[in-house]
Amino acid sequence: MMNWEQLLSLKRHGDASKRLRKEQDDTRLGFEVDYDRIIFSSAFRSLQDKTQVIPLSKTDFVHTRLTHSLEVSVVGRSLGRLTGKRVLEKHPHLRDTLGYQFNDFGAIVAAAALAHDIGNPPFGHSGEKAIGEFFITGEGRKYTEWVTQKEYQDLCDFEGNANGFKLLNETRKGVIGGLRLSYATLGTFMKYPKESLPKRPTKHIADKKFGFFQSEKELFSEIAAELNLKQTRDGEDISYARHPLTFLVEAADDICYTIIDFEDGINLGLISEEFALEFLIKLVKERINSEKYASLQFKEDRLSYLRALAIGVLIDEAVDIFMEHEEAILKGEFSVSLLDKSQYKAQIADIIKISVDRIYRSEEVTEKEIAGYRILSELLRVYTETLFQHKKGKASNYNKLVLRTLPQKYQRTDCSDYQTLIDCCSFVAGLSDGKTLQLYNMVTGAKLKG
Repeated sequence: MMNWEQLLSLKRHGDASKRLRKEQDDTRLGFEVDYDRIIFSSAFRSLQDKTQVIPLSKTDFVHTRLTHSLEVSVVGRSLGRLTGKRVLEKHPHLRDTLGYQFNDFGAIVAAAALAHDIGNPPFGHSGEKAIGEFFITGEGRKYTEWVTQKEYQDLCDFEGNANGFKLLNETRKGVIGGLRLSYATLGTFMKYPKESLPKRPTKHIADKKFGFFQSEKELFSEIAAELNLKQTRDGEDISYARHPLTFLVEAADDICYTIIDFEDGINLGLISEEFALEFLIKLVKERINSEKYASLQFKEDRLSYLRALAIGVLIDEAVDIFMEHEEAILKGEFSVSLLDKSQYKAQIADIIKISVDRIYRSEEVTEKEIAGYRILSELLRVYTETLFQHKKGKASNYNKLVLRTLPQKYQRTDCSDYQTLIDCCSFVAGLSDGKTLQLYNMVTGAKLKG
């Protein structure tokens, strides 16, 4: 059974001695330092030009990945603090002997939630599929024989969560351990603590996808050992139970995309206000102040009021569900998301279904995702070829020009073929929507044609 003392580890990569909570400076708490390091990172800044719902949308009020991440972080902080208060009441030695405070839980969840989309490619979730399909059905198939089976699976099922873990921990010259976040935050960030193979071995939610590439396997094993995560598979296939606070990060994300993507759909005119209000009111009927609601004259104010109430309802319920199942969570036996146990599961499903039908499958989203497949595939073809020609010392003049557009950390030649391929995918995934289009126009000469 996992225990909170180890799960709340303040250790960072490279630490020679243990960091104790009671010795921390409360004005600059280690878990809060994690948040600061993430928000000042270049990978986080790129999220401002990655849209949450409508890729490359010109509409001002649509959420970007950055605004979505900030909102998930705010909801995550509330979830963490409320849960932390109740965990400390249940396990008072964490507070009385070790010095942990309920804000620590909030800080860990807020930092992990802030970073939860940091590894996602441009063009929404179709970006992950586009990268994978380059290796499954595109020109990337030729690399099958160059790498191991698990390494190839990393490429075919390119996963934003695993790429996020890579970006947060990426070592380069003079920067050992990347952002050097606390292991508690890194563990909480890890939504799927397993390798790419075996693929979906069970119906447990932690086995749904994978959380780290082969290039970060050793580091993840070190973090899992420090946190004492429960190992769920023996042998060569590494797999662990989730860090308990991961369920809160997931709940924060689920709450935000359910409610706020829905709100975007209304603002875009893809969902009628009357239809939308009917579904939101089902969530908040016990909390709504009818007199106050009736006094709101503008659509934006009515939506804002219902959104705040709906998020509040789901936060409180998620905390109750977590505490009800805390023992099973610590044993690694809780196998679904917190909202799967929600009394509002049917209402949430209705909202998501409308969002899928009216927003995610809208003409604009479909059009941009189709373009994304072609653009990302072409960039991967050009950059993988350039890098391997560079490694062989056979770079053409064109290759040398393309190489100039790559950050130096991705130009290394002293690494395996797999490392070159996963670095190339990580580079492309790290591009903003606008930068992706700019590079595509540059390498294809499209900018000069018209």
